[in-house]
Amino acid sequence: MARTTRGKGIAEPMLAYLRARKANSLIPARLRSGSILDIGCGTYPYFLAHTSFKRKFAIDQIALPAQTSEVLRIKSFSLDLDIEPRLPFDDAFFAATTLLAVVEHLDPANMALLFKEIYRVLRPGGQVILTTPAPWSDGILRFISRIGLVSKEEIDEHTYAYSLPILGWYFGQAGFAMTKMRFGYFEAILNMWATAEK
Repeated sequence: MARTTRGKGIAEPMLAYLRARKANSLIPARLRSGSILDIGCGTYPYFLAHTSFKRKFAIDQIALPAQTSEVLRIKSFSLDLDIEPRLPFDDAFFAATTLLAVVEHLDPANMALLFKEIYRVLRPGGQVILTTPAPWSDGILRFISRIGLVSKEEIDEHTYAYSLPILGWYFGQAGFAMTKMRFGYFEAILNMWATAEK
């Protein structure tokens, strides 16, 4: 199997599996006949390879290799969201957008604009699904990265630890209604998930 993240980490394949399973459980079947955008898909688009949608799109700093895109039928785009958080898609283009273990890597100064862009590209009834480490897991992640369980390269790039209320605030700033947001924890409350429907 292709490496699921940059760097090394014994537990990375299992963590990628758990994130994908959680994200898939949060996506309603009614959305799967449309298009999905995975923002920050990584060096190997594990989630997109393990989800069912009519059309799949991916964004990361480096576009996926052509062979990976062809085999998995993913349209890949290269975009550094810390430099330009605008998404190169038409309004109401996607049924779902995911950010799995991504927001903790991004500049908080650009998050409000990114969430507004996500809202813009979602069709009515579409959903955004994200996962991110809980703020209290930062010390644990840094420790287990030093002993090789998770990728030290990835953990060292964490720029901010979000809480669920802060994620809700970003959703609200983007235009999502509070009544259409859901939040929770998984992986022994070390990680959080959040969804919002347009």
